[in-house]
This record gives sequence, structure tokens and C-alpha cells, in this order.
Amino acid sequence: MAQNPRDVGISWRACTCASVRRAIGASMLAFVLASMLSAAAPSAAARPVQAAAVAGDDANTCKQASGDVAIAACTRAIATGRYAGHDLAKLHYDRAVEYANKGDYDRAITDLSRGIRLDPENPSSAFAYKCRGLVYIEKNDFDRAIADFSEAIRLAPNYAEAYYNRAHAYRAKKDNDRAIADYSETIRLEPRAANVWYDRANAYLDKDNYDRAIADYTEALRLNPNDTAALVNRGIAYRDKGQYDQAIEDHDRAIRLDPNEAKAYYNRGVAYAENGQHDRAIEDFAKAVQLNSKYALAFYSLGNAYQHQNDYDRAIASYTQAIRLDPNHKAFNNRGLVYGLKGENERAIADFNEAIRLSPNSAIPFNNRGEAYWEKKDYDRAIADFTEAIRLDPNYADAYHNRGIAKQQKGDMAGGNADIEKAQALDFKK
Repeated sequence: MAQNPRDVGISWRACTCASVRRAIGASMLAFVLASMLSAAAPSAAARPVQAAAVAGDDANTCKQASGDVAIAACTRAIATGRYAGHDLAKLHYDRAVEYANKGDYDRAITDLSRGIRLDPENPSSAFAYKCRGLVYIEKNDFDRAIADFSEAIRLAPNYAEAYYNRAHAYRAKKDNDRAIADYSETIRLEPRAANVWYDRANAYLDKDNYDRAIADYTEALRLNPNDTAALVNRGIAYRDKGQYDQAIEDHDRAIRLDPNEAKAYYNRGVAYAENGQHDRAIEDFAKAVQLNSKYALAFYSLGNAYQHQNDYDRAIASYTQAIRLDPNHKAFNNRGLVYGLKGENERAIADFNEAIRLSPNSAIPFNNRGEAYWEKKDYDRAIADFTEAIRLDPNYADAYHNRGIAKQQKGDMAGGNADIEKAQALDFKK
């Protein structure tokens, strides 16, 4: 059973509404938002001086405070009716940010939508569209997020953050081509943003375009030499190219920078395992789970490494930990294989049953359960499982071979020989 080839550990590193909150003077939309603050509402002069002062205090608190205090101040300022246009929109935007920070995404969306309706074509609304898009991402509503980022770009064509976050939304939809296009536009606008090179590299890695991924990770590291995530991921790209020495070197560098980075140990372990160095792989997987006791994938890979070394008891213990943390069909299947190797066919069948329940369209557990039934001389059930494995994967040479042997055991020599010939035609290897 092949190991999961990657544990990339990608962090979106997305710009959030909070990151640009009120202190947006440093952003590319500062000139726009400044105009929001300078525009006085026409009704303000008609208000009594004391009421205007109180409303002004609430508006300042709304702008400068955070959490419930800011929300309450924004609400009071909005309720006065003193503000209109840009100023009223800004109060809604500020309150929306606080709602979003509290995880109250529906109220955040409502406030952002109200602000947008107040002045939909003003370039300042690009900020609101971008923030609403980010909230939609938090709600996993990627289509609406993309629509909002696109509108932000229409209003502010050089808005790098909108391109960047739209790329994340495309990537969440597994549309890596569009994500790469948006990361590329972000790089054109912000060429020294190391995290954007990193994210584009991840998109290339998802497409198995290893050379471009490596080139982008390399540029990210030139801009930020201490980026352990970029080192780990470049190591993965090298490993997937079969360049194990370069992969291990990158993971070594990542570990020197951060000796507590479990993913660096895990991915170096995968590189060692794929290069046939199972003893070193075991050391790294063991270190990974020592650093992160909830690292299910590392426990699973540790089980694989122990299985390669014929250390069946430790393999079973590792798979059991993986199952406790993440009960998936691969871990059940592999633990079942080891039980079968130990001659514990009832336990093997129980694990294959669970693997099949979790992944009923996977041919491998059916074939493996068929082998366990064959060991018990239950040839009818064995043949039924091999047949189902073949139905799910018509080119499954092992299943044809195994069914052929089972048929021969039942005296069906012609049927058995036909299956074995079919297995050989599919390049069966014992």
C-alpha cells in the first residue's frame, strides 16, 4: 500500500479583514478610504452640538476600539441617523470587521452588504467586497467569494489583495489554473511578497508541475530565507521528482531552522522510505509523532515502515494509533494486511470489513479480504471478493490471479487457468 505522498502543511496566509482593519493607511486603498473619512454628512450641521459630540465619540470608538465595545459604539453611531454616504458605510464596515473577528459571519455579511449598497460604484467599496469575499471563504462559499473579489478588482484593478484572495478561493475549488493566474497577477503587482511565490508554488505542486514549483519555492526562499514551510514543500517537490538527496537536504535545513517542526521530520521520513532507507524513515516518523502526538499520517507511515522491516507488532501498534486519530480505510486495510501476515485472519477480515465500509468503491480491500478468506479455505467468499475487486478495477491483475487460484482449489481448472492467463496478460508480478 503506497504512503500518502504528501503532507504539505499549506497555510493560506490569506490577508484578512482584520489585517487591514482600521489601519489601512498603509494599504493600496488608503487614498480611497481617506475620502470616506473626510466626507461629512449633510445633516450633521443641523444636529445639536451635544448630540453631535456624543455621536462623534461613538464613531471614534467604533473606529478605534475592538470587540463588543466597538460593536456597541458602531451600533449607537449608526442609530443616530447623523451619518450618511461614505461615513455611514464606514461605520457598517468597522462593525462588520468586529463581527467577523467574533465569528459572527452572517452579521458581518449583512453590514458589509449595507455599506456596499450605500455607494456601490465608489472605489472604496472594493475594500468591502474584498472583506465580504473573505467572510464567504470562512463560510466555504467559494463561488460568492470569487464573485466579490472579482467585483473588488473591477472597482480597483490594481488591488493585489483581491487577486491574492481570489486565488485562494479558486484553489479551494481545486481550480489551480485560475489560482495560478491570480497569483501571477499578484506577483506582478507585489513582486517582493514571498508568501505569494510560496502559494503559487503550492498550486504548481498540486498540478505535479515540479519544476515550476521548485522555481517558485526558490524565489520565496530568496525573499525569506528562513521560511521553513517553503523548504519543506520544496523538499516534497524534489522528492516527487525522485531527487531524494535534494529533498533530504531541504528537510535538513528546515529542521535546523525549527527543530520542533514535525512536518519536516515526517516528509524527510517519506523521502528516506521511498529511497529504501527504512531505518532512517522510522527514526523520522517516530520523531514526528513525538513532536505531535496527534499526527495520524505520521503514525500511518510509521506503520508502513515497520511493516517493511517485518516488525509486525510495532506496525500494528502504529496503525492502531493512526486509526484512533483518523479512522480511514487505508489504515484499516494496512493493519489487516499485517494481521494476515501474522496468521490472524479473523482480525484481518474484521479490518478489511471496516476498510470496505469506509471506502466501498476501493478494490484493494476486497482483494485483501479475499486472500484472508482463501487462507481460511473459504473459497466461495474468496472468489466473491476477488470478483468484486475486478468489477471495481477491471485491470487488477492480482485479483485475477487470486481468483484463478481459488477457482482451481474448487476444481474449476478451466476457469482458474483463464483468470491466471488474464493476470499474466495484465503483467501480473508475483
